Amino acid sequence: MLFYVLILNLALKCDVPSTSILAILFKAAYHCFDKLKPIIKVKNYNLSIICLLFCTLLSISFSYGQQNKKHFYQLKVYHLADDAQQQRVDQYLKEAYVPAMHRAGVEHVGVFHTIDSEVPMTYVLMPYTSFEKIMQTETALGKDKKYLSAGKDYLDAAHDNAPYERVESMLLKAFPEMLSPAVPELDAPKSERFYELRSYEGPTEKLYTNKVKMFNDGDEVGIFDRLGFNAVFYAEVLFGSRMPNLMYMTTFENQEARDKHWEAFSADPAWQKLKVMDEYQNNVSKSDLIFLRPTDFSDY
Repeated sequence: MLFYVLILNLALKCDVPSTSILAILFKAAYHCFDKLKPIIKVKNYNLSIICLLFCTLLSISFSYGQQNKKHFYQLKVYHLADDAQQQRVDQYLKEAYVPAMHRAGVEHVGVFHTIDSEVPMTYVLMPYTSFEKIMQTETALGKDKKYLSAGKDYLDAAHDNAPYERVESMLLKAFPEMLSPAVPELDAPKSERFYELRSYEGPTEKLYTNKVKMFNDGDEVGIFDRLGFNAVFYAEVLFGSRMPNLMYMTTFENQEARDKHWEAFSADPAWQKLKVMDEYQNNVSKSDLIFLRPTDFSDY
């Protein structure tokens, strides 16, 4: 049984297709029951106990493998002309897109509005367990009749009545120190929460890579985690309009909590030591802070 647990973990980490994973499970079950034949003849409760143990091991193995796969993130940014367009995009996302993504196997989709921006913008975050899953999801949406019907106003919009000005899309890869996204553990209602999306650009590819190393090997991620920043993700931008670039999102009960957390970070001894290390100098040329609030239908 342990052999099959190890094989399943390896398959998950290597992004083996789900059909192959299913084949492993069937093979494991057949092998298990074949070995249990002598036990069945002795006492039936032995079979129940061993089968329960076997299923538990597989469940733990599958869950662990999923949580420890390096995720990819697609981040869409809707550039909008006014509140009317934002409401129209929200209706599409709430009634059509997010439910369809759930049906396609993307469990959590984040939808956020900018706070106090000159023009409204909507950010949509989609996590995927593999690059292949991105392609599979796009195909699934095109075949989802409920999605096509619920999103008709948005999908069939006329050229002179578009629901947005432009859509920007980025592809990101999770940092080694946070391989999968996390749903924030916050008590405040979503209408009060304060999220911060940070974008750090590097002056060169080499110096950008150095900043990524600072987050991971330098344990900048660990400092944020220890101080309770409730991060959703840390990731490298693989494709985007401002390269080289990394992004991460932290979350707070409200703006006051956000300010207090950053005060604590700035004064933290580990950060004070890390930021002056010679090997991590001059690795950020531009930083953008985007303040967001989750919609009432956001999964994050």
